[in-house]
Amino acid sequence: MNEKPGMIYNDVKKCVDTVINYVGKDITFSMTLALGKPILFLNELYRRAKEDPEISLKIITALSLEKPKGHSELEKRFLQPLSDRVFAGVPEFDYMLDFREGKLPKNVDVFEFYSKAGSNLNNPLPQQNHLSSHYTHVVRDALALGTNVFGELIAYQEINGKTLYSMACNPDICLETIRKMGAMRDKGEKVVIIGEANKKLPFMYGDAVVEAESYDIILQGPQFDYELFCPPKDSVALSDHMIALNVSTLIKDGGTIQVGIGALGDAIVAGLIMRNEHNDTYQEVLNKAGLTKRYEKLIARWGDIGVFQKGLFGSSEMFVDAFMQMYKSGILKRKVFDSIPLMKLINDDKLSADNIPPDIIDQLLEIKAVHRKLSAKDFSFLCDYGILKKGLKYENLSIIDGEISYSADMNDEKNRLAIRKLLGKELLKGFVVQGAFFLGPKAFYQALNEMSEEERQLFVMSAVEKVNQLYGGEELRTLQRKDARFVNTGMVASVLGAIASDQLENGQVVSGIGGQYNFVAMGHVLPEARVLIMIKSTKGSGKSLKSNIVFSYGHCSIPKHLRDIVVTEYGIADIKGKPEKQVVMEMINIADSRFQKQLLEQAKKAHKLPLDYEIPEEYRNNLPPKISDLLKPYQSQGLFQQFPFGTDLMAEEVVLGGALKSLKALAKGNRLKMVKGMVSELLRPIPKSAYNHLKRMKLHDPSSLNERIMRKTVVFALRNVNALKSTAPSPLNSSNRAESK
Repeated sequence: MNEKPGMIYNDVKKCVDTVINYVGKDITFSMTLALGKPILFLNELYRRAKEDPEISLKIITALSLEKPKGHSELEKRFLQPLSDRVFAGVPEFDYMLDFREGKLPKNVDVFEFYSKAGSNLNNPLPQQNHLSSHYTHVVRDALALGTNVFGELIAYQEINGKTLYSMACNPDICLETIRKMGAMRDKGEKVVIIGEANKKLPFMYGDAVVEAESYDIILQGPQFDYELFCPPKDSVALSDHMIALNVSTLIKDGGTIQVGIGALGDAIVAGLIMRNEHNDTYQEVLNKAGLTKRYEKLIARWGDIGVFQKGLFGSSEMFVDAFMQMYKSGILKRKVFDSIPLMKLINDDKLSADNIPPDIIDQLLEIKAVHRKLSAKDFSFLCDYGILKKGLKYENLSIIDGEISYSADMNDEKNRLAIRKLLGKELLKGFVVQGAFFLGPKAFYQALNEMSEEERQLFVMSAVEKVNQLYGGEELRTLQRKDARFVNTGMVASVLGAIASDQLENGQVVSGIGGQYNFVAMGHVLPEARVLIMIKSTKGSGKSLKSNIVFSYGHCSIPKHLRDIVVTEYGIADIKGKPEKQVVMEMINIADSRFQKQLLEQAKKAHKLPLDYEIPEEYRNNLPPKISDLLKPYQSQGLFQQFPFGTDLMAEEVVLGGALKSLKALAKGNRLKMVKGMVSELLRPIPKSAYNHLKRMKLHDPSSLNERIMRKTVVFALRNVNALKSTAPSPLNSSNRAESK
């Protein structure tokens, strides 16, 4: 391009003109996943492609965030007001709106390496265009597909009189992409890198901070300061809480945790907070569940059930609100540093982040972290990390403190003792989270924006090539990620320990592999690390109820030779390095008891279990009532809540959302019960307690037969989940006779 790097544009149309004029009409545009997309730039680029069929536009990305719309009339009535309120001011992707309506033009193709779970099932185009790439391989594959334009959403602020930019929510693949596209430009290839700057995006530190020259064009101005996409939290079921309780016993104090977004992530953090803040009650629940006795050796070797004295370090591709909740609760407090010698001393309990010992220089000399005659480089290291206090100078092998000079020759014991007067009080540049991208509710972004710059620097952002693997910094990352627990989710597990997480056995992609393999591989390499795969024991209900623990499955995301620990709501299967017989036994022990007999027979038929083997008695009552009977009594104490960290939904919406979801499951799993229930409901009066819910759905005053039927459907949905109180008939019943005829 003729223009110098880092040019500021406030006109998106002019920006797109510049891009097309430079690279031509054959454009492969790549962008990162989730929040970090340059929406206004892409919408304008897509508009040009719609208007000009000579433009060939390929879009390579993942997780294109969409406002919830709903399919049925009831879903739309529920979701539209919620969407309008929660996502007010959030722009939408025009290409996704057209894609969902089947209006994507022929000259535009969309390729995704990850999507919202289940959102593209039975949809030919995304199934055919899915890119099956590990998170750490995405840049390689996107460039191989011809990427010549790249764009991302960035933050900006003035630091020391200079405007700096931050990749903020998505340095994940952006750092590597910009570096490699820069090398392509140096070879004479025509490429363009776009930054869309949004002032509402939290300015994050770590490797995310870059200068304007990293981009060819930066779009900046008030029109680009739009509201950020902010998905509400998922509701947490009792079975989720039980899975989380099992997981919580395996998280070691002083260790490292990786966890994802969603209900299970929130449940895990709620369980850890319970362990830390209500430890007596926590241990009481564990004892009642039989976990401390059943898994006594496992917990003693790999876990912990005490309060967090040392705290945890968060190392996760996704920095989510769950980490913020752990930080607020004083759990996420183990600081790590980008220094091998400091991490060695910390891990050996010779140094702590908040207390610099008097003999720190002696310790650093002993491990050869600094020279015996301190160099200027040694001095900078000691000052950068706060080992030496602020305000000192280094000149001619001397350290100057005001008018006093200290020798930097540490061969002399007197000099080593004298320099102790110059020591700082605590280490600097420590951080408690290292993430690669973030996404969360409004409160999450608000919490980051309201932090002081110093506090926000505790949460550093970097690339997945660093966060998701050890390559290129093995020694340091191994020291930082001590006692790591990589907690991931799977859909289906075989009794031999293989996991399916991203695809159905018929070949249809559910979401994508993301970074799961990376964390599993890392968990098998790091000393004292474990990989915990969470599986809900069943899916569906009624006649459609199926076990997620199966004998075999026609797809595999994580093979059995990488098996480690599998957790369901019914227990923990420690299957790493064990013979097949024991693996099968442990997996059947954590399956739903309604399917255990079938699994046992299949295993015996395949010669994986002795013919005389029987499931131990203590594992034969793996049924939902067992969990509800255990956990429900504690809900009155504020534990095991549906939304442990709050929600953007109103009270009526929480109830309605759960009721409509259960109704959908009932229609699929027990259609006869559904029909009988609806017929019965048509003959019943409408209870007064349903009024606010019906008003929220705009069905309190129906104007058509269809609306009257929908009103009865909502009441039945509420009654089906016991959300209606026994009260006098509602005034709405004046028209009820007509509906009953």
